[in-house]
Amino acid sequence: MSTEVKVPAVGESITSGIVSVWHKKSGEQVKAGDVLFTLETDKVSTEINAEKDGVLKTMVAEGAEVKIGDVVALIEEGSATVGAAKTEAKSSPAGGKQNVQKHVPPVESSDALSPAVRRIVTEEKLDPKEIRGSGKGGRVTKSDAITAAQNRAAPLESAPPPAAQSENERFTRKKMSPLRRKIAAQLVMAQHTAAILTTFNECDMTEVQALRTKSQDAFTKKHGLKLGFMSFFIKAAVEGLKAEPSINSRIEGEDLILNHYYDIGVAVGTERGLVVPVVRDADKKSFAEIERDIAEYAAKAREGKIKIEDLQGGTFTISNGGVYGSLLGTPILNPPQSGILGMHTIQKRPVALKDEIVVRPMMYLALSYDHRAVDGKEAVTFLVTVKQCIEDPKKLPLDF
Repeated sequence: MSTEVKVPAVGESITSGIVSVWHKKSGEQVKAGDVLFTLETDKVSTEINAEKDGVLKTMVAEGAEVKIGDVVALIEEGSATVGAAKTEAKSSPAGGKQNVQKHVPPVESSDALSPAVRRIVTEEKLDPKEIRGSGKGGRVTKSDAITAAQNRAAPLESAPPPAAQSENERFTRKKMSPLRRKIAAQLVMAQHTAAILTTFNECDMTEVQALRTKSQDAFTKKHGLKLGFMSFFIKAAVEGLKAEPSINSRIEGEDLILNHYYDIGVAVGTERGLVVPVVRDADKKSFAEIERDIAEYAAKAREGKIKIEDLQGGTFTISNGGVYGSLLGTPILNPPQSGILGMHTIQKRPVALKDEIVVRPMMYLALSYDHRAVDGKEAVTFLVTVKQCIEDPKKLPLDF
């Protein structure tokens, strides 16, 4: 008897996805709960687990696009090892037990790879047997796989230059992932449907840096995680949204919906693209709860385990391009929201303070907003409120 492995529903409006990686190979023994494959959709990547024990028989290849409800594999009752042993015993002239034991197929080395390493091996078409592992017991790590891919791609110095490059050597054509296609569509839609305008300001990070440094050891000891800058900006954004409610809104047809809750999206960059998990009821959470939410979302996003529910329902978004070194930028709205705050890198600059030139750690801030719902005065007031809360963090509800 066999059990069908179907593509599950992973969220409203998601109708299809791509089988990006098979974590178990066809003919391999699997147990209930084992990760079979990763389904990559236009919003999230989800690992699909086996429901029963048995032998896996895959029916679609990696990279195939499938629809919700499609059967992509079968799990047949029995044991792969036992089945192979019986076959070997029948084909052996003596049919002895020693022959059966000798010819039990060994586990492929690629099966022992972590999902991150297996993804690199699959995408780069590497032979795991040729990668020198630096991990415990010779295990291949992610850095080993990346190095192997780079070494293979690097031209040999002793090799003579080719006489002429073919078109294939000059560029690479590949399909955009569902997530990248969704991001592209969302960004274009935002530009076409909203009247986006951006206003700028800058804030002095001196007081926040000092407070963070002073409180870091006690905070880490008490809560088991570090105090970052993002929790300060989320709290400051909440104060700004309370001061200017129109920015915490969305337009539906001819109606303006004003939200009376503060679910703040935090943009997180991953290898697959940008995702925006949501910190729920940020106004009611402590700094520690906010930092824990952010850390958990970041870990889930990197591992491809973030859920569609984690990304839905935000009322406002914060994007921190500063972690990548961005000095200034204009963020694009995350529809249907009416505002997004862009944080940038902290840079020491000369500024005028009480008629004197001093060097201070400064950060440029950018607020992009939908001018249909938000007037310029409201946008500027919001940004000034954020600036004041960061420059004087005592204005925030500190609960370290």
